[in-house]
Amino acid sequence: MANNSDDVASVPPTFSLNVTLPRNTVQIFAELYASGNGDEEFWYFNTADEYLGDLPAGTTYGGGPFREVRMLVDGQVAGVAFPYAVIFTGGINPACWQPITSYGALDLPTYFIDLTPFVPVFADGLPHNISLDVASAEANHTLNENWYVTGLLQVITDSSSEPTTGNITSYTAQPYAVTETTGSVGGGDVNVTVKATRQLKIEATIVSGSGQENQVVWEQNLEYSNTQYYLDNTYTQNVVQTATGTILSTHNGVTTVSDQFEYPLNINISYLNTNGTLFYSSFDHSYNRDVLPAPFILGSTITERQLASGYFGETASGNYGNGTSNNTFVYADTQDNTFTWNVDAAYDVITLNQQSGSLATNALPEFPQATKAMSLPAARLPGGKTVGVTLS
Repeated sequence: MANNSDDVASVPPTFSLNVTLPRNTVQIFAELYASGNGDEEFWYFNTADEYLGDLPAGTTYGGGPFREVRMLVDGQVAGVAFPYAVIFTGGINPACWQPITSYGALDLPTYFIDLTPFVPVFADGLPHNISLDVASAEANHTLNENWYVTGLLQVITDSSSEPTTGNITSYTAQPYAVTETTGSVGGGDVNVTVKATRQLKIEATIVSGSGQENQVVWEQNLEYSNTQYYLDNTYTQNVVQTATGTILSTHNGVTTVSDQFEYPLNINISYLNTNGTLFYSSFDHSYNRDVLPAPFILGSTITERQLASGYFGETASGNYGNGTSNNTFVYADTQDNTFTWNVDAAYDVITLNQQSGSLATNALPEFPQATKAMSLPAARLPGGKTVGVTLS
C-alpha cells in the first residue's frame, strides 16, 4: 500500500487508500510499519518550533520531538502507535555501531491495531477509506520530510457467506494526542520538554452470518515525554525520552491483542572543539515490550538494553574514533522458547558473547581488543549536519 511505490508511502502528505472487504468479515487485524528518514531521522532531537529560534542556526530541525502514527477509517482514528526511536548505522556516531548496530536498525519494530470494531462499517461491501499519517505536537500537527509508512490487514471471514451485522456501540478517541510543551532559556542554555498522552476506547457488537455474537473492546493508553537540554551554547546536547503504553483488545472478554511497552532513550553529544569536528557521545537505549499481535500470531516478551559510547573526530587525512557497546537481550514467547544474549564490543571487535536459553547456539569465543582507532564513515547528526570525510 503506497502513494508513490508498490511497497511504502512517504508521508507527509497523508497516505490514503480505499479498501473493500468481504461482507462476511468478522475480524480485522492491522500491522503498521513506520520509519523516520531524511529530516525526520533524528525526530527525537527535533525541537519545538516555539524554541527553535533560541538555538544557533543549524543546531537541529523544528517540528518538535513527538510523533504519533495514526490509522484512520473514513476519517475516524482507529488506532495509533508511539514509535520506537531507531538509530541507524552511521547515526550520530558511527564508532558506536561497529560491529553491533543499534537495536532495530536492521529490523524495525512494527505496531499492531485491532480494527475489528470497524467490521460493521466494512460489512456493507462498499469501499472505505483507510489512511496513515504521522502527527507532531505542534499546533498544526505538521512535521518535516519524511516518514515511510506501510501496513497490512489480516482479515478473518465467517464460515457462512451471509453478511456480518452489528454496530460500534461506543467511540472515545480525540483526533490527536493531548500534548504540552514547556521550556526555559537563559545563560547559554535552552531546555525544552514535550509531553503527550493518548486515550482511545472503541466498543462494538458484531454478529456473524452464522449467528455468533462478538463483543469487542479495543483500548489504548499511551504516554510520552521528551526533554532536550542544549547546554553551554549547545556544546552539550542531551535528550531524555520515554514512551510507554498499555494496549488491550478483548473479544467476548478474551484477550485478542495486547501490547505493553516502554522505550527509554538517553543520548548525550558533547562537542570537544570549537568547530565541531571532534565530539563524544553516549547512548542508553532500551526496548521493553510484551506483545500479542493477534490470536494467530506468536506472542513474545523482549527486554533489551544497549549502552554505547565513543568519540568521533575528523582530520585532513580522514575520520577516526573508538566506541564501546554493552548489550543485554532477553526473549521469551508463548511457545515457551527462551533466549538470553549478553554481547559486548570495543574498538570494532566482539569482547563478550554469552548466550543461554532454549534457542541459544554455541557461543563465539572472546576476541582481543584492537589497539588502534577505527576508520569510519562520516557521522550524520541532528539538524542535517555531517561531520567527517565521506568515504569513497
